[in-house]
Amino acid sequence: MDDGGNGSMKPAVSPYEEAMEALSSLITKRSRADKSNKGDRFDLLFDYLKMLDLDEQISKMKVIHVAGTKGKGSTCTFAESILRNCGFHTGLFTSPHLIDVRERFRLDGEDICEEKFLAYFWWCYDRLKEKTSENIPMPTYFRFLALLAFKIFAAEQVDVVILEVGLGGRFDATNVVERPVVCGIASLGYDHMEILGNTLEQIAGEKAGIFKREIPAFTVPQPDEAMRVLEEKASQLDVPLQVAPPLDANLLKGLNLGLVGEHQYVNAGLAVALCCTWLQRTGHHDVCMQQMNSLPEQFINGLATAKLQGRAQIVPDLSFGPENTGSLVFYMDGAHSPESMEVCARWFSLAVKEDDQRQMHHQLQDKSTFIDESIKNPHDMTQQRTAMQILLFNCMSVRDPQVLLPSLMKTCASHGIHFKKALFVPNISVYYKVGTNSLPPSDPQVDLSWQIALQRVWENLIQGEKGGDAKNAVAVCDETKDDMQLCVNNCEHSAVFASLPLAIKWLRDTVQHNTSLRFQVLVTGSLHLVGDVLRLVKK
Repeated sequence: MDDGGNGSMKPAVSPYEEAMEALSSLITKRSRADKSNKGDRFDLLFDYLKMLDLDEQISKMKVIHVAGTKGKGSTCTFAESILRNCGFHTGLFTSPHLIDVRERFRLDGEDICEEKFLAYFWWCYDRLKEKTSENIPMPTYFRFLALLAFKIFAAEQVDVVILEVGLGGRFDATNVVERPVVCGIASLGYDHMEILGNTLEQIAGEKAGIFKREIPAFTVPQPDEAMRVLEEKASQLDVPLQVAPPLDANLLKGLNLGLVGEHQYVNAGLAVALCCTWLQRTGHHDVCMQQMNSLPEQFINGLATAKLQGRAQIVPDLSFGPENTGSLVFYMDGAHSPESMEVCARWFSLAVKEDDQRQMHHQLQDKSTFIDESIKNPHDMTQQRTAMQILLFNCMSVRDPQVLLPSLMKTCASHGIHFKKALFVPNISVYYKVGTNSLPPSDPQVDLSWQIALQRVWENLIQGEKGGDAKNAVAVCDETKDDMQLCVNNCEHSAVFASLPLAIKWLRDTVQHNTSLRFQVLVTGSLHLVGDVLRLVKK
């Protein structure tokens, strides 16, 4: 503890927390869609590069640059893993982070260590603080992180830099790279429409902004209107644009992709095409694919061992002890667009069915042992518990829950999965603060109007699904007796909690007091929410 010289005791701030405070100061309070912010001037990025002596170093980097609405993070993760398995020193920049900002900067597949992060952070921050002015202000949050990534990768002398576009493409901070080795456009759909445009054509135009003259580019099968725009932009810049087919699962020789879900074969196919072209254009023909009907061993290993937090990730809650790990299981996916919500729902539905089959198989296999053990310890009944599906949801207010939630509900229902209860919570990660270790206490004054609006959409959907009068759903909700002391607004099929820790406490208490139940909780709608749950569950 430190009294700061005035007799009052203050908790000592760690060097890392000090850096997080400095980083938080760069987050603008404006909406990302606010065009009045003069920090939106893309040309400022080139001034920052000069201030940091990075302009020449960036021109030497051998970059794979990937944009897209969904799948770009997975594509980058596959590409990094492939090239690392080929023996290259890799640097990967992705966003957002889920628990710790260092997740955005990966060296050889690992988050940058705290010591190196702090050294590079303060080198960049102090130099920019010294050289910026009223005309050239400090870079905003994401731009600073992109600049920091370039500094890290230059100083660490990586062989390949894999860059995931943060938002859009044309005016994204990563687009200061003027001569990448190869570019990729992952699946396109409707997202960030408040910034990128209201049609697929407009969105595709923004993403194609990463194309550079005569630099090869790959994309995946796209809707016709998006593909037309990509082809037109490619033609204007003499870009050889090819469509990478989804990866044939047979090429993996019996192994599975490291990232779960059928859609990942599309992302893996794009990653393979990007890596092959990168290898060819950097003179490494020896490790590239020689024929289309086989994959090099390094490619297979890279695809099978790729890891990405928060995408189709299953995490059992360990608070009940190792013998009851199936009592409460979180199925996490940061889906937040209509298309990715459908993919997420399909993955969740198949995953819980597989889990139930495993439980049943295990129960039948060890039936006599299980009966003996349950007589000795009647509380240890995990394998006989009835599985119930719970939804834990939040999304940003710029998203349309009238599109997201029906997509989720209908897809799950088509697989026979119906949620017993939907829980709506605010995110802990607030837009104006970057933190890693501490979780703020529940704020009794927190504005829950958005979560209550989400709840109404859900209750209306339930009424519609049951053939009831959707107009009466809100009334039914308001009149429901609140028998859940931890929640703010309880309805028959949903509840709003003032904070995520309270929702998780309710889940744990309910499972603990009902030995016949086990909960399979789908966490989706926001990567920030997924990160918050991971932070709480992994503590």
